[in-house]
Amino acid sequence: MSKEEDNKAVVGRWFAEFWGKRVNLGVVDEIAAPNMLLKYSLHEPRRGRDDIKAFMTDFRAAFPDLNFWGTADLIAEGDYVVGQWEGGGSHTGPAFNDFLVGGLPAATGRKMHFTGTTVLKVINGKIVEEIGLDDGVTALSQLGLIKAA
Repeated sequence: MSKEEDNKAVVGRWFAEFWGKRVNLGVVDEIAAPNMLLKYSLHEPRRGRDDIKAFMTDFRAAFPDLNFWGTADLIAEGDYVVGQWEGGGSHTGPAFNDFLVGGLPAATGRKMHFTGTTVLKVINGKIVEEIGLDDGVTALSQLGLIKAA
């Protein structure tokens, strides 16, 4: 397989096991670089395996049915892999204060469903950064944290 195909396989596994319906936090230790950067517009940037695992643990506690899935074939060039996705979940868990514009009290029952595009950099089989552009306005509107125009 080519470098690009190898990188797409790493990212495909990451999407399935980290962002998919059933999280496997062990995948962070296996394929995330020790100082990996995870950055999306809805949350503060996260850096390092422990910080990334803590983020996902809290996110999934607040949104137990959290699930994201790809909506197009992955595209790879050199060290970079790009993926399109959609997903979301229902806030039925504890209070969640990780959004940059505010937080939610426990178990609001509000649902979010939104889309995005992510660029991941893979070096020697390890993800060193994941930078995504998500439709945060849609998610935050659905959660009642901002008002739609």
